Amino acid sequence: MLRLADDWVWDFWTADDGEQYHAFFLKAPRALGDPDLRHWNARVGHAVSSDLVDWVVLPDALAPGAAGTFDDLATWTGSVVRDDDGVWRMFTSGVSSDGDGRVQRIGSSRSHDLITWQRDEVVLGADPRWYETAPGEDWHEEAWRDPFVVREGDGWRMLITARSATGAPAERGVIGTAVSRDLESWVVEPPLSAPGTGFGQLEVAQVHDVDGHRVLLFSCLGGELGGARAGSRGGIWAVDAPGTAGPFAIEHAYRVTDESLYVGRLVRRRDGSWVLLAFRNAGDDGTFVGGIVDPLPVEIVDGRLRISPGR
Repeated sequence: MLRLADDWVWDFWTADDGEQYHAFFLKAPRALGDPDLRHWNARVGHAVSSDLVDWVVLPDALAPGAAGTFDDLATWTGSVVRDDDGVWRMFTSGVSSDGDGRVQRIGSSRSHDLITWQRDEVVLGADPRWYETAPGEDWHEEAWRDPFVVREGDGWRMLITARSATGAPAERGVIGTAVSRDLESWVVEPPLSAPGTGFGQLEVAQVHDVDGHRVLLFSCLGGELGGARAGSRGGIWAVDAPGTAGPFAIEHAYRVTDESLYVGRLVRRRDGSWVLLAFRNAGDDGTFVGGIVDPLPVEIVDGRLRISPGR
């Protein structure tokens, strides 16, 4: 398990350099006292492992940006890919002091060794033609975060936590998206799912092909469910995925875990097997825990992703 004595650890993403697995994770000092304050004090930690179990903590990868930048208040969840020239590219979300932290944007950084990162000037925001951009009484923020970047044909696609510009406020959660030919210039496109499926937001979405079955994984807490799902338990969710470009039938989503685990990430081991990593969210008393759990083997049974029995 990846746990720090002096810091809370929660959302994370991984990269595999062929020799070690790299975990990049959000961290904030436990000295803040209230776990809810961690979101506004987040920076990106870094650790490496050969087996996804025992971790060596390295210096932090990213801190909040300089004053006036898109993430000068806090740097949030992202993903890492390697470009055609072998350079590692990290896409992260963040909030700025301008807008009281309610407006989210996506930016990028680059590295040759996964250790030292240089920020780019790329900043991507929501397009109001399709996405909610004015947080009001019905929702607390402008959602545009958790970029998951993946190869698609000769270019790249980004999946994004977003909210539709239309629909019942409690059910506007959609999979936002943008495409790029070069990881530099991005074009925002309409959402890859429809609102009205019972989710206020779909966090940390990703698509993977697990044993020949393509699946979309995302997370949503019970308090952010609406419509027919209101009052249900939240957690880590999955649904069949036709491909990285969707469309995703979120109305058929099913839970993989309850809220004790959150922000599930599917990771492929070098032997070809798949495991689920997640952070410990709520303890038995409902309070925040933090820390990334040891890998949980997963399998596809009757067309659904599940944690292997006995784990």
